[in-house]
Amino acid sequence: QYCFVCGESGATISCWMTGCRRKFHLPCAMEGGCVTQFLSPYRAFCWEHRPEQAVQAAPEENTTCLICLEPVGDQKSYGTMVCPACKHAWFHRGCIQAQALNAGIYRFQCPLCRDRSAFLSEMLIMGIRMPFR
Repeated sequence: QYCFVCGESGATISCWMTGCRRKFHLPCAMEGGCVTQFLSPYRAFCWEHRPEQAVQAAPEENTTCLICLEPVGDQKSYGTMVCPACKHAWFHRGCIQAQALNAGIYRFQCPLCRDRSAFLSEMLIMGIRMPFR
């Protein structure tokens, strides 16, 4: 099986969408815009079938990531995410992933409003991995 991201053989992760034949390596997932969910049933999606955030919000002009303080752009995308509870906390996918790895599943929360339940659920669905610690 060949990875649709890097083109190398040995791809073992398949897109969950019925009829999609894309396969990829786990390390290639982020580069290819894929989402791998680290909660049961452990689904993975290619860039075309990945889940999108349901929040109907767009960042205002000059909105910055709450973690790195760099601009997030002017629209939702794979690389930018928003808190589903407050809808004002914008961050880069890589920044919130780093925070999740440091905080762990029991301490992970929105950096702005401190919501845990809606935020945690949304981040798990969107492919943010959190260790149990």
